[in-house]
Amino acid sequence: MLEIKNLKASINKKDILKGLDISIKPGELHAIMGPNGSGKSTLANVLSGKPGYEISGLLKYQGENLEEIPIDVRAQKGIFLAFQYPLEIPGVNTSNFLKTSLNKVRKARGEKELDTLTFLKKIKETSIELGMDEKMMTRQLNVGFSGGEKKKNEILQMKILDPNLIILDETDSGLDIDALKTVANGVNSSRSPKRSFLIITHYQRLLNYIKPDFVHVLANGKIVKSGTMELAEQLEKTGYKEII
Repeated sequence: MLEIKNLKASINKKDILKGLDISIKPGELHAIMGPNGSGKSTLANVLSGKPGYEISGLLKYQGENLEEIPIDVRAQKGIFLAFQYPLEIPGVNTSNFLKTSLNKVRKARGEKELDTLTFLKKIKETSIELGMDEKMMTRQLNVGFSGGEKKKNEILQMKILDPNLIILDETDSGLDIDALKTVANGVNSSRSPKRSFLIITHYQRLLNYIKPDFVHVLANGKIVKSGTMELAEQLEKTGYKEII
């Protein structure tokens, strides 16, 4: 699904990723943990195609050179990023935004676009599954949403768009226990042999609910240690000092 070798990334002449290696197979869930400033969000930005970065190294998604794929085409090909800080977009209806996004993806896949009634039924079913109020879909995109509502909305978008590679950039930050469980339930119900996850987090608490296949520690722009859930539990007890 994703192959990264010796990835280096810099912005404004500042080196952030300094030779990162990671390989994710279909069906796997990988978690990346690390201290502030280690390059976690930069990795998410590079994968999603955020401009401004100077990049070198091998970066492949489903065998294709990811650098050559424009941002919108990455989304159409099944790359999804849940933001650490979802933006408020006044004047854009949440339901219309999501319907337009979904039909753009479906068209790129060669699938028939959904009509309004079919889409609204899908929204209702997904909202019920996630324990969300479907009335959120009638509001402006993220405008006036609480932090937890914004993160829940990201997970609903993920469920609706049905991507192949899901990147969650600290989606668990600032969540109460109910919102955290909504995020975890959304991830767990989306796991499949054909879908992969890259979850970036500071804390073990989300991983207690989703049980990653692999845990990686990112520090100073590189993966310095990899393991299983036991590594996350160790970090929770001792912090990063013993590893870094």
